[in-house]
Amino acid sequence: MSIQTLSPDITPLPVKPCLLGESPVWWPASADQPDRPGALWWCDIPGRAVHRYVPESGLHTAWDMPTEPGCLAPTPSGQLLVAMRDGLWTFDPRSGRRRRLAPPPYDPVHERFNDGKADAQGRLWVGTIYEPRQPALAALYCWDGAKLARRAEGITVSNGLAFSPDNATLYWSDTKAHTIYAMDYRAADAHLGPRRPWCEFAPRLPQQALQTYAGRPDGATVDSQGCYWVAMFEGAQLLRLSPQGRVIQRVALPVRCPTMPCLGGDDLRTLYVTTSRQGRPAEELRQEPWAGQVLQMRVEVPGLPAHFARD
Repeated sequence: MSIQTLSPDITPLPVKPCLLGESPVWWPASADQPDRPGALWWCDIPGRAVHRYVPESGLHTAWDMPTEPGCLAPTPSGQLLVAMRDGLWTFDPRSGRRRRLAPPPYDPVHERFNDGKADAQGRLWVGTIYEPRQPALAALYCWDGAKLARRAEGITVSNGLAFSPDNATLYWSDTKAHTIYAMDYRAADAHLGPRRPWCEFAPRLPQQALQTYAGRPDGATVDSQGCYWVAMFEGAQLLRLSPQGRVIQRVALPVRCPTMPCLGGDDLRTLYVTTSRQGRPAEELRQEPWAGQVLQMRVEVPGLPAHFARD
């Protein structure tokens, strides 16, 4: 099957760039809270900040955090669940207050929370990154509103957390291994089946020019057709995979390091992509002025509403 190349009009949000943007989430407008319009939320991990952008007004707000926020999820109470290096916290953007729900289940000197998402039952699934990279000590955890449980392990850089529309499959990737995994998932009791490779990508070879490297799988989202959109870090592209794990569409990006897509806007057809500029060569940054910014484009297939997490 040939890969279709899409050429949407791509523009950045009118917001200063992050060092490493991550975990974009569309929080829709609430009929019960008319003063809270639909907004995009995301993290700057090394910049230690949580961001919000309201397309309706163009209002951008940022909140400084004491440690690195890896991912976030909205809650029904109007707060956020934020997985940070120093544990799992609730954060109230109205007051700026944090409350810790669970301490870090790892040594925060070498490990931190990274990518994560809430499931349809409000559980927060969040993986870690083992920063020394060897051995493969990162893991996947689940917060059920009462306790944080270790559910899978044996990788290095947790990414790509997403659920199929029928909630029967959980996707999880190891960026370092260039592999996206799938696990059978039973939503009623959060049972996970064995991990299996779902899509694998070629690693960069020694001396291979960066311009010829397709990238490695970072953050992801699933659309309403069950297709998996993945940011290919250092590959300057987004890929859309079929439910069978085949690459069916590609979007070339004007930045080398996309980190995670999400689908938002009132019709869930605006594709937002966070990106990174951290540690990139000066010449690359001169050629890519949008590095670190959130990019936006319109797509044909809408996304799925974000799940709310228990707090």
